[in-house]
Amino acid sequence: MALLSSRRTLVLSIAASLLAAGTATAGWFRSAPADLDLSLAKSSEAGAYLVQIAPETEPVTVGPMHAWTVSLRTADGNPVDAATIAIDGGMPRHGHGLPTAPAVTRTLGDGRFLVEGMKFNMPGWWEIELTIDGPAGRDSATFNLML
Repeated sequence: MALLSSRRTLVLSIAASLLAAGTATAGWFRSAPADLDLSLAKSSEAGAYLVQIAPETEPVTVGPMHAWTVSLRTADGNPVDAATIAIDGGMPRHGHGLPTAPAVTRTLGDGRFLVEGMKFNMPGWWEIELTIDGPAGRDSATFNLML
């Protein structure tokens, strides 16, 4: 009888430890640095462009496909219509990319580009990375989202 009680205690202890570890890990995966920049408008990494992103529909939620608008201007504020923009991203804490392959589907004029096919499949910290090839050269901008 003592052996059965000892096994039960061991099994319950292991289960409790696994639950605690899983909860801690899930919290870490969803967490983000306290000073995370959540702005949706910024200068590109090398300063060649002013870049802004905006979802077509708010709030941005987990699950459905989203369309976004990217606004692109030169460093002095003039709209950039002749540019190629590649979109990538993912969850830095999870080490995986976006579950879809979003792309610019249309130029809207006045430095605006429509991006379709953006999807987020779980809550947490996401990055959206834009690589821009335009008249001022190649540059990039990374945006952070918390869902």
